Amino acid sequence: MERTVTAHLQFSLGGQSDLLFQIAVAAGTLIRSESFTFTNDGRVYLPREIVDRHGTRILRFTGDPGNYEVFYSADVAGARPLEPVGEIDLVGYLRPSRYAESDALYLQARSMFAGLTGLALVNAVATWTHDTLEYVPGSSRGTDSARTTLSAGRGVCRDFAHVVVTMLRACDVPARVAAVYAPGLRPMDFHAVAEAWVDGRWLVVDATRLAPRQSLVRISTGRDASDIAFLTNHIGNLALRSVDVNAVSDTLTTDDHLAPIVLA
Repeated sequence: MERTVTAHLQFSLGGQSDLLFQIAVAAGTLIRSESFTFTNDGRVYLPREIVDRHGTRILRFTGDPGNYEVFYSADVAGARPLEPVGEIDLVGYLRPSRYAESDALYLQARSMFAGLTGLALVNAVATWTHDTLEYVPGSSRGTDSARTTLSAGRGVCRDFAHVVVTMLRACDVPARVAAVYAPGLRPMDFHAVAEAWVDGRWLVVDATRLAPRQSLVRISTGRDASDIAFLTNHIGNLALRSVDVNAVSDTLTTDDHLAPIVLA
């Protein structure tokens, strides 16, 4: 399967800032071609690359005040080999985290999904989340968690992923989130999905059901949105002006969102 992904960001900085971008396709992916540029009023910045244990590539540099444009593109072929899974990962992805308060929703989750295990549990949580929440672009804040999302009854992809992860962790299933490029997604944007550890595999769960899981391209992986943000800055004031993402595939399959699928 051939996929082409692009991202174009525009933002301004009010002062010198440490900038970290997670927009590049994950390390280990078969990339036929790739390019990225970071410019500030014509000045070009060359980031250094930091790679975490899941293959997340963090592009980092110190930026000066001014108006920035970021362009990224990649042509991707085939599936990415899966990284080894250590016991520490499975332990970590059972714990509550900033946006996935599985301890606070423990009783609700255990009551709602009592008696279910494995893929049946994962599909029940995903279906319940899909039926409970309304997908509304721009409806959530960057500080919203699973609990606030359930209270509001609506959200975007990261909110759906947080609810899935929270409920699964509360039911003793290791769960994590992944940022992806998603061919077929409408409206097009960076996308977030959940992953659940079932029968020795990380199965991808997209409760929004807005894109076929088979065509997803991994960007970053972590506990919740705090680990997979496409742009993070420290020190200087940053004002994000626009984000334009595109992802296309030479093959788009149908997805019932119930069959077990592994995200490479």
